[in-house]
Amino acid sequence: MKNWKNSKNTQAWIEKDRKYIWHPFTQMRDWQTDDFPVIEKGDGCYLVDTEGRKYLDGVSSLWCNVHGHRVKELDRAIERQLKKISHTTFLGATHPTAIELAEKLIAIAPGNNARAHSRAGLNLPYEKGEGSGEDKQRLTRVFYSDSGSEAVEIALKMAFQYWAQKGHPEKKKFARLVNAYHGDTLGAVSVGGIDLFHQIYKPLLFDSIAIPSPYRYRWETGSDPEKVKNESLNAMEEILKRHHEELAAFMMEPLMQGAAGMIDQPEGYISRARELTRKYNTLLIFDEVATGFGRTGMMFAAEHENVTPDIMTVAKGITGGYLPLAATLTTEEVYEAFLGRYEEFKTFFHGHTYTANPLACAVAIANLEIFEKQKTLEKLQPRIRLIKKRLEGFYKLECVGDIRQCGVMVGIELVRDKATRQTFEPQEKIGVRVIERARKKGAILRPLGPVIVLMPPLGMSERELNKLLDITYESIKEVTE
Repeated sequence: MKNWKNSKNTQAWIEKDRKYIWHPFTQMRDWQTDDFPVIEKGDGCYLVDTEGRKYLDGVSSLWCNVHGHRVKELDRAIERQLKKISHTTFLGATHPTAIELAEKLIAIAPGNNARAHSRAGLNLPYEKGEGSGEDKQRLTRVFYSDSGSEAVEIALKMAFQYWAQKGHPEKKKFARLVNAYHGDTLGAVSVGGIDLFHQIYKPLLFDSIAIPSPYRYRWETGSDPEKVKNESLNAMEEILKRHHEELAAFMMEPLMQGAAGMIDQPEGYISRARELTRKYNTLLIFDEVATGFGRTGMMFAAEHENVTPDIMTVAKGITGGYLPLAATLTTEEVYEAFLGRYEEFKTFFHGHTYTANPLACAVAIANLEIFEKQKTLEKLQPRIRLIKKRLEGFYKLECVGDIRQCGVMVGIELVRDKATRQTFEPQEKIGVRVIERARKKGAILRPLGPVIVLMPPLGMSERELNKLLDITYESIKEVTE
């Protein structure tokens, strides 16, 4: 963005940023010449810069803000906790907020929360058996960390150590989807599959086994959803069958592969993945860092098909977007493999300084209470329908090739030619140009290459959603046509 009119104060902040800061996923050479907003405040679903300009938070401040900014219930939760203690170690000690939050997380975990959904007015069917009663397949344990990447690292180490301590040290490899993204730490990158992000680090990584992603828009044999579903699931079974004796776990983002460009999965895909991993004695890990806490229209994506994974990672929306916190949830079956005498060294040797930070746990509790008291999921349903209806009109634009939506998670794939599905070249910076135009119109968006991503806060009103969609439509049209 060039030629913004900034005050001397704002320009001073920009120059200091350029002098001292190294930004994530940013080509810093361009950063030295392009203008950018200096965000100073938040107000509901708006961000406000040092010039007083307001922007709709169209990507929930990188997919984590849930109810908006400066939510009084969340602010007060942090203030109350500040009067008690800001941090205490979780090694060899515990505290009430971590315990209360763990209890709440287990209560709403996939397979455990039929009652919670009933209160939310969703009235979803839950079968007896998987995820019910006192069996060891329920998610019953919470291990805290600080970010989604760390939650994934923990899940990988748990799965590896689980099999070693069950007498199967040969089960030490991991399967993952093509185009997978599970974070930026080395273990998480090892089960990633986006070459743009991960290729340069390949010499540092352990090998993982790729399973074709059901990317229907670019599936080799055609885009028929049922055909893509069947062929991709057949490929999954073939790989699990061939490698199950060495596989510790299959890790996947359920329903929507976020950083891959919002690649949606067909109905029945995740439930079949659960069936196949059980059949071939492989742990199933769901990465719900992006899909959790209402983003897909339910608390967790797994619930759309009543699936309970063996291990599940959560982060981002867990605190409503206020403070860093993550958790790895496991079944009792996984947990019990780590129990033994002190001298057996079956302990899970992993932990961080700020594990279960009381401030973060306190605001996470308040976040979950808002979900229940304000019936957030119930109120979200008409907004999801509004987004779906409005997105249909985007196909009128010459360069909109595909639109993928699951709840409030949206990916709009731009192409140079609809007939051939030819994509834009990287040097054209098509996504960057669109989001720069949107910023001038009053919305913060984020591109994934040629895919424009929308993921508004769950608390965004219908009026604000319409404005966000108007800005997105106009920005795409003006840049491409």
